[in-house]
Amino acid sequence: MELRALRYFVEVVRQQSFTVAAEQMFVTQPTISKMVKSLEDEIGSPLLLRDGRQMVLTDAGRIVYQRGQDVLAAYAQLQAELNDLGTLGRGELTIGIPPMGGSLFTPAIAAFRQRYPKVELKLFEQGSKAIEAALISGELELGGVLQPVDPEMIDVLPMTRQVLWLVARRSSRWDALHEVPLADLANEPFVFYGESLALNDVVLTACRTAGFAPTIVGRSGHWDFMAALVLAGVGIALLPAPYCRRLDAAQFTCLPVVEPEIPWEMAIGWRRNGYLSHAARAWLEVARETLPGLTTDNFTHTPTFDVPEASPDRPKSTLK
Repeated sequence: MELRALRYFVEVVRQQSFTVAAEQMFVTQPTISKMVKSLEDEIGSPLLLRDGRQMVLTDAGRIVYQRGQDVLAAYAQLQAELNDLGTLGRGELTIGIPPMGGSLFTPAIAAFRQRYPKVELKLFEQGSKAIEAALISGELELGGVLQPVDPEMIDVLPMTRQVLWLVARRSSRWDALHEVPLADLANEPFVFYGESLALNDVVLTACRTAGFAPTIVGRSGHWDFMAALVLAGVGIALLPAPYCRRLDAAQFTCLPVVEPEIPWEMAIGWRRNGYLSHAARAWLEVARETLPGLTTDNFTHTPTFDVPEASPDRPKSTLK
Protein backbone atom coordinates (compact mmCIF):
# COMPACT_ATOMS: atom_id res chain seq x y z
CA MET A 1 0.00 0.00 0.00
CA GLU A 2 1.51 3.29 -1.09
CA LEU A 3 1.78 5.91 1.65
CA ARG A 4 1.05 8.72 -0.78
CA ALA A 5 -2.28 7.15 -1.77
CA LEU A 6 -3.16 6.69 1.90
CA ARG A 7 -2.25 10.30 2.67
CA TYR A 8 -4.40 11.58 -0.22
CA PHE A 9 -7.36 9.43 0.85
CA VAL A 10 -7.18 10.67 4.46
CA GLU A 11 -7.06 14.28 3.23
CA VAL A 12 -10.09 13.76 0.96
CA VAL A 13 -12.09 12.44 3.93
CA ARG A 14 -10.98 15.35 6.11
CA GLN A 15 -11.85 17.97 3.51
CA GLN A 16 -14.95 16.17 2.18
CA SER A 17 -13.76 17.23 -1.25
CA PHE A 18 -11.33 15.92 -3.89
CA THR A 19 -10.77 19.47 -5.15
CA VAL A 20 -9.97 20.97 -1.75
CA ALA A 21 -7.77 17.98 -0.86
CA ALA A 22 -5.82 18.51 -4.09
CA GLU A 23 -5.28 22.17 -3.19
CA GLN A 24 -4.08 21.27 0.30
CA MET A 25 -1.68 18.62 -1.02
CA PHE A 26 -0.46 20.84 -3.92
CA VAL A 27 -1.38 18.32 -6.63
CA THR A 28 -4.05 18.20 -9.30
CA GLN A 29 -7.53 16.86 -8.66
CA PRO A 30 -7.08 14.03 -11.22
CA THR A 31 -3.95 12.93 -9.34
CA ILE A 32 -5.93 12.67 -6.09
CA SER A 33 -8.74 10.75 -7.82
CA LYS A 34 -6.29 8.37 -9.49
CA MET A 35 -4.46 7.57 -6.25
CA VAL A 36 -7.69 6.99 -4.29
CA LYS A 37 -8.94 4.73 -7.11
CA SER A 38 -5.68 2.76 -7.00
CA LEU A 39 -6.15 2.32 -3.25
CA GLU A 40 -9.68 1.03 -3.79
CA ASP A 41 -8.45 -1.36 -6.50
CA GLU A 42 -5.72 -2.68 -4.21
CA ILE A 43 -8.17 -3.24 -1.34
CA GLY A 44 -10.82 -4.61 -3.67
CA SER A 45 -13.65 -2.53 -2.29
CA PRO A 46 -14.98 1.03 -2.69
CA LEU A 47 -13.98 3.36 0.14
CA LEU A 48 -16.15 6.39 -0.57
CA LEU A 49 -19.73 6.82 -1.74
CA ARG A 50 -21.37 10.09 -2.74
CA ASP A 51 -24.64 11.06 -1.05
CA GLY A 52 -25.57 14.31 -2.75
CA ARG A 53 -22.77 16.75 -1.92
CA GLN A 54 -21.57 14.68 1.02
CA MET A 55 -19.08 11.83 0.95
CA VAL A 56 -19.94 8.74 2.98
CA LEU A 57 -17.34 6.21 4.08
CA THR A 58 -18.04 2.56 3.40
CA ASP A 59 -17.23 -0.02 6.07
CA ALA A 60 -13.87 -0.56 4.40
CA GLY A 61 -13.40 3.19 4.09
CA ARG A 62 -13.90 3.71 7.82
CA ILE A 63 -11.25 1.10 8.61
CA VAL A 64 -8.78 2.53 6.10
CA TYR A 65 -9.38 6.09 7.34
CA GLN A 66 -8.96 5.21 11.02
CA ARG A 67 -5.95 2.93 10.59
CA GLY A 68 -4.52 5.13 7.86
CA GLN A 69 -4.19 8.00 10.31
CA ASP A 70 -2.30 5.69 12.67
CA VAL A 71 0.02 4.59 9.85
CA LEU A 72 0.74 8.17 8.77
CA ALA A 73 1.38 9.21 12.37
CA ALA A 74 3.76 6.30 12.89
CA TYR A 75 5.60 7.16 9.67
CA ALA A 76 5.91 10.81 10.71
CA GLN A 77 7.30 9.74 14.08
CA LEU A 78 9.74 7.36 12.40
CA GLN A 79 11.04 10.20 10.24
CA ALA A 80 11.33 12.53 13.24
CA GLU A 81 13.24 9.98 15.30
CA LEU A 82 15.62 9.20 12.43
CA ASN A 83 16.23 12.92 11.88
CA ASP A 84 16.99 13.23 15.57
CA LEU A 85 19.97 10.93 15.17
CA GLY A 86 21.75 14.02 13.90
CA THR A 87 22.06 17.37 15.57
CA LEU A 88 20.45 20.75 15.21
CA GLY A 89 23.23 21.63 12.84
CA ARG A 90 20.80 20.56 10.12
CA GLY A 91 17.25 19.28 9.63
CA GLU A 92 13.78 20.71 9.23
CA LEU A 93 10.72 21.52 11.31
CA THR A 94 7.16 22.12 10.11
CA ILE A 95 4.92 24.36 12.23
CA GLY A 96 1.20 24.90 11.73
CA ILE A 97 0.39 28.60 11.38
CA PRO A 98 -3.29 29.67 11.39
CA PRO A 99 -4.23 32.63 9.17
CA MET A 100 -5.71 34.47 12.16
CA GLY A 101 -2.84 34.76 14.60
CA GLY A 102 0.13 34.10 12.37
CA SER A 103 1.81 37.36 13.38
CA LEU A 104 2.08 36.04 16.95
CA PHE A 105 4.65 33.55 15.71
CA THR A 106 6.92 36.10 14.03
CA PRO A 107 9.25 36.84 16.99
CA ALA A 108 9.84 33.14 17.68
CA ILE A 109 10.39 32.34 13.99
CA ALA A 110 12.95 35.14 13.67
CA ALA A 111 14.76 34.15 16.87
CA PHE A 112 14.79 30.46 15.93
CA ARG A 113 16.20 31.27 12.51
CA GLN A 114 18.98 33.30 14.06
CA ARG A 115 19.83 30.65 16.65
CA TYR A 116 19.53 27.59 14.38
CA PRO A 117 20.25 28.88 10.86
CA LYS A 118 20.69 25.42 9.30
CA VAL A 119 17.32 24.08 10.41
CA GLU A 120 14.76 24.65 7.65
CA LEU A 121 11.52 25.98 9.10
CA LYS A 122 8.47 25.09 7.03
CA LEU A 123 5.06 26.68 7.60
CA PHE A 124 1.84 24.66 7.36
CA GLU A 125 -0.65 27.47 6.80
CA GLN A 126 -4.10 26.15 7.65
CA GLY A 127 -6.97 26.94 9.97
CA SER A 128 -6.77 25.99 13.63
CA LYS A 129 -9.12 23.02 13.18
CA ALA A 130 -6.95 21.51 10.43
CA ILE A 131 -3.82 22.12 12.51
CA GLU A 132 -5.39 20.44 15.55
CA ALA A 133 -6.32 17.40 13.44
CA ALA A 134 -2.78 17.24 12.03
CA LEU A 135 -1.30 17.39 15.53
CA ILE A 136 -3.51 14.55 16.77
CA SER A 137 -2.73 12.43 13.71
CA GLY A 138 1.00 13.01 14.15
CA GLU A 139 1.48 14.77 10.83
CA LEU A 140 2.56 17.94 12.66
CA GLU A 141 4.66 18.28 15.79
CA LEU A 142 3.74 21.88 16.63
CA GLY A 143 1.04 24.31 15.56
CA GLY A 144 -1.10 27.27 16.53
CA VAL A 145 -4.45 26.24 17.97
CA LEU A 146 -7.45 28.13 19.27
CA GLN A 147 -8.36 27.16 22.80
CA PRO A 148 -10.10 25.28 24.25
CA VAL A 149 -8.67 22.01 22.92
CA ASP A 150 -9.01 18.48 24.24
CA PRO A 151 -6.46 18.34 27.09
CA GLU A 152 -6.28 14.56 26.82
CA MET A 153 -5.06 14.86 23.23
CA ILE A 154 -3.12 18.14 23.04
CA ASP A 155 -0.75 20.00 25.36
CA VAL A 156 -0.43 23.75 24.94
CA LEU A 157 1.85 26.69 25.53
CA PRO A 158 -0.50 29.73 25.79
CA MET A 159 0.34 32.67 23.53
CA THR A 160 -2.33 35.31 24.14
CA ARG A 161 -5.87 35.82 25.42
CA GLN A 162 -7.85 38.61 23.77
CA VAL A 163 -11.52 39.30 23.03
CA LEU A 164 -13.30 40.00 19.77
CA TRP A 165 -14.35 43.55 18.93
CA LEU A 166 -16.97 44.90 16.57
CA VAL A 167 -15.51 46.47 13.43
CA ALA A 168 -17.79 48.90 11.59
CA ARG A 169 -17.35 51.85 9.26
CA ARG A 170 -16.87 55.24 10.91
CA SER A 171 -20.01 57.41 11.02
CA SER A 172 -22.16 54.41 11.95
CA ARG A 173 -24.63 54.18 14.82
CA TRP A 174 -21.89 52.67 16.99
CA ASP A 175 -19.64 55.75 17.05
CA ALA A 176 -20.78 57.14 20.41
CA LEU A 177 -20.68 53.81 22.30
CA HIS A 178 -17.91 52.28 24.41
CA GLU A 179 -19.03 48.66 24.03
CA VAL A 180 -21.81 46.76 22.29
CA PRO A 181 -23.90 43.76 23.47
CA LEU A 182 -23.70 40.97 20.93
CA ALA A 183 -27.50 40.75 20.72
CA ASP A 184 -27.57 44.32 19.34
CA LEU A 185 -25.87 43.01 16.20
CA ALA A 186 -28.61 40.49 15.42
CA ASN A 187 -29.93 42.40 12.37
CA GLU A 188 -26.55 43.31 10.92
CA PRO A 189 -24.91 41.66 7.89
CA PHE A 190 -21.71 39.87 8.98
CA VAL A 191 -18.39 39.46 7.19
CA PHE A 192 -17.60 36.08 8.75
CA TYR A 193 -14.74 33.65 9.15
CA GLY A 194 -14.17 30.75 6.77
CA GLU A 195 -16.00 27.58 7.74
CA SER A 196 -12.69 25.72 8.17
CA LEU A 197 -11.54 28.15 10.88
CA ALA A 198 -12.15 27.46 14.57
CA LEU A 199 -13.22 31.08 15.09
CA ASN A 200 -16.18 30.42 12.81
CA ASP A 201 -17.57 27.94 15.34
CA VAL A 202 -16.69 30.17 18.32
CA VAL A 203 -18.59 33.16 16.93
CA LEU A 204 -21.55 31.09 15.76
CA THR A 205 -21.90 29.61 19.24
CA ALA A 206 -21.71 33.06 20.84
CA CYS A 207 -24.40 34.40 18.49
CA ARG A 208 -26.70 31.49 19.30
CA THR A 209 -26.12 32.12 23.01
CA ALA A 210 -27.16 35.74 22.38
CA GLY A 211 -30.37 34.50 20.74
CA PHE A 212 -29.82 34.88 16.99
CA ALA A 213 -28.29 33.31 13.90
CA PRO A 214 -26.01 35.79 12.08
CA THR A 215 -26.72 36.88 8.52
CA ILE A 216 -23.47 36.04 6.71
CA VAL A 217 -22.73 38.04 3.57
CA GLY A 218 -19.07 37.09 3.06
CA ARG A 219 -16.29 34.93 4.48
CA SER A 220 -12.52 35.17 4.78
CA GLY A 221 -9.67 33.85 6.88
CA HIS A 222 -7.64 37.07 6.61
CA TRP A 223 -8.34 39.91 9.04
CA ASP A 224 -7.15 42.67 6.70
CA PHE A 225 -9.45 41.51 3.89
CA MET A 226 -12.35 41.27 6.34
CA ALA A 227 -11.66 44.88 7.39
CA ALA A 228 -11.51 45.95 3.73
CA LEU A 229 -14.94 44.41 3.14
CA VAL A 230 -16.29 46.30 6.15
CA LEU A 231 -14.85 49.54 4.78
CA ALA A 232 -16.47 48.81 1.42
CA GLY A 233 -19.86 48.62 3.14
CA VAL A 234 -20.39 44.88 2.79
CA GLY A 235 -21.14 44.38 6.50
CA ILE A 236 -19.67 44.39 10.00
CA ALA A 237 -17.02 42.03 11.36
CA LEU A 238 -15.79 40.70 14.70
CA LEU A 239 -11.99 40.73 14.96
CA PRO A 240 -9.49 40.12 17.78
CA ALA A 241 -8.67 43.35 19.60
CA PRO A 242 -4.98 43.52 18.51
CA TYR A 243 -6.02 43.65 14.84
CA CYS A 244 -8.65 46.28 15.55
CA ARG A 245 -5.98 48.52 17.05
CA ARG A 246 -4.14 48.45 13.72
CA LEU A 247 -7.09 49.92 11.84
CA ASP A 248 -7.37 53.62 10.96
CA ALA A 249 -9.59 55.27 13.59
CA ALA A 250 -10.63 57.84 11.00
CA GLN A 251 -12.22 55.07 8.91
CA PHE A 252 -13.32 52.45 11.43
CA THR A 253 -15.27 52.26 14.67
CA CYS A 254 -14.05 49.40 16.88
CA LEU A 255 -15.79 48.44 20.12
CA PRO A 256 -15.51 45.55 22.59
CA VAL A 257 -18.33 43.04 22.24
CA VAL A 258 -19.99 42.04 25.53
CA GLU A 259 -22.86 39.89 26.80
CA PRO A 260 -21.13 37.60 26.10
CA GLU A 261 -17.50 38.44 25.55
CA ILE A 262 -16.05 36.29 22.79
CA PRO A 263 -12.56 35.08 23.73
CA TRP A 264 -9.69 34.59 21.30
CA GLU A 265 -7.14 32.40 23.04
CA MET A 266 -4.22 31.31 20.88
CA ALA A 267 -1.70 28.69 21.98
CA ILE A 268 1.08 26.57 20.57
CA GLY A 269 -0.09 22.97 20.67
CA TRP A 270 1.46 19.54 20.33
CA ARG A 271 0.16 16.00 20.72
CA ARG A 272 0.10 14.95 24.35
CA ASN A 273 2.55 12.13 25.10
CA GLY A 274 3.68 12.31 21.48
CA TYR A 275 7.26 12.39 20.28
CA LEU A 276 8.86 15.84 19.98
CA SER A 277 12.01 16.12 17.91
CA HIS A 278 15.06 18.07 19.05
CA ALA A 279 14.06 20.84 16.64
CA ALA A 280 10.51 21.02 18.04
CA ARG A 281 11.75 21.15 21.61
CA ALA A 282 14.25 23.85 20.69
CA TRP A 283 11.49 25.86 18.99
CA LEU A 284 9.33 25.67 22.10
CA GLU A 285 12.25 26.93 24.18
CA VAL A 286 12.73 29.86 21.80
CA ALA A 287 8.98 30.55 21.89
CA ARG A 288 9.03 30.63 25.67
CA GLU A 289 11.76 33.28 25.56
CA THR A 290 10.32 35.47 22.81
CA LEU A 291 6.54 35.35 22.87
CA PRO A 292 5.05 38.25 24.85
CA GLY A 293 3.22 37.80 28.10
CA LEU A 294 4.24 34.22 28.83
CA THR A 295 5.10 33.05 32.34
CA THR A 296 5.48 29.58 33.79
CA ASP A 297 2.03 29.98 35.35
CA ASN A 298 0.52 30.09 31.85
CA PHE A 299 1.60 26.58 30.90
CA THR A 300 -0.88 23.72 30.72
CA HIS A 301 0.32 20.09 30.77
CA THR A 302 3.78 21.27 29.71
CA PRO A 303 6.36 18.48 29.85
CA THR A 304 9.92 18.97 31.04
CA PHE A 305 12.63 18.08 28.58
CA ASP A 306 16.18 18.98 27.62
CA VAL A 307 16.69 21.23 24.62
CA PRO A 308 19.76 20.14 22.63
CA GLU A 309 22.75 22.37 22.29
CA ALA A 310 22.94 24.78 19.38
CA SER A 311 26.73 24.73 19.59
CA PRO A 312 29.42 23.34 21.91
CA ASP A 313 29.54 26.72 23.66
CA ARG A 314 25.78 26.98 24.25
CA PRO A 315 24.54 25.43 27.52
CA LYS A 316 21.48 23.23 27.58
CA SER A 317 18.25 24.57 29.03
CA THR A 318 14.93 23.04 29.99
CA LEU A 319 11.34 23.99 29.24
CA LYS A 320 9.20 23.52 32.32
